[in-house]
Amino acid sequence: EEEQEQEEEGESRGGGAQGPPGTSAGRPRLPPPAGLPGEPDPEEAVSDDSSRHGGRVRGFPHERGNWATHVYLPYFAQEEFLELLELLVSHARTYVPSLAAMEEFHLSLSQCVVLRYHWIEPFVRSLRERLAAFHRFFCVADQVKVYTNQNKTRTFIGLEISAGHFQLLELVSEVDGVLEEFDLPTFYKDPSFHISLAWCVGDLSGRLEGQCLRELQDIVDGFEESAFLLRIQWEQIRCKSGNKYFSFPLR
Repeated sequence: EEEQEQEEEGESRGGGAQGPPGTSAGRPRLPPPAGLPGEPDPEEAVSDDSSRHGGRVRGFPHERGNWATHVYLPYFAQEEFLELLELLVSHARTYVPSLAAMEEFHLSLSQCVVLRYHWIEPFVRSLRERLAAFHRFFCVADQVKVYTNQNKTRTFIGLEISAGHFQLLELVSEVDGVLEEFDLPTFYKDPSFHISLAWCVGDLSGRLEGQCLRELQDIVDGFEESAFLLRIQWEQIRCKSGNKYFSFPLR
């Protein structure tokens, strides 16, 4: 199911997250979107029945021996961030009741790509070599934005990066270099780096943009200590391939 990481990239071109937000009391909880860190081994996820996955549509057909692979910066949410998330999702649900809060948070440095099993070790080794020289750095994620995936089957609310774009592009350049070595698709041109906060099935961007988006931005701007809270230090890069995780600490 990890191929669904394209969900929030697609036309939006960007990133996503880690830490369980709450849901409103009595509200049925939608399944978390597929393709995020923590999903099952795609070797075990063989069904293409979208009705079993909250209406999600597989980004590419399952084939045994294919390992959906994704490179990203993990974000471990603090309590204050989850409080802000709850405010934003609760307000956005007045426009789109089917919105579900994300349960993990990250910022993508690659699309979801397919690796054969025997490629995983050399792929990770090449990543480690290319990323070894990078230092920890800060980003500011404080601009609310609405995204859809490439097929317009899902809609997301995210926090777009407003500072730290250059460092992210440098990282993407190195990750792209590894992808090219294995003849895999590179990241999007002119990406909108972001951390996804909530999602729903279908293209409901029209309901969330405009007035709703302005009100959500007002909530972010007015949240106590939001300037400090949304200044994020990245300390590691991760690669997830199937059920395998690989970590690359930043210096």
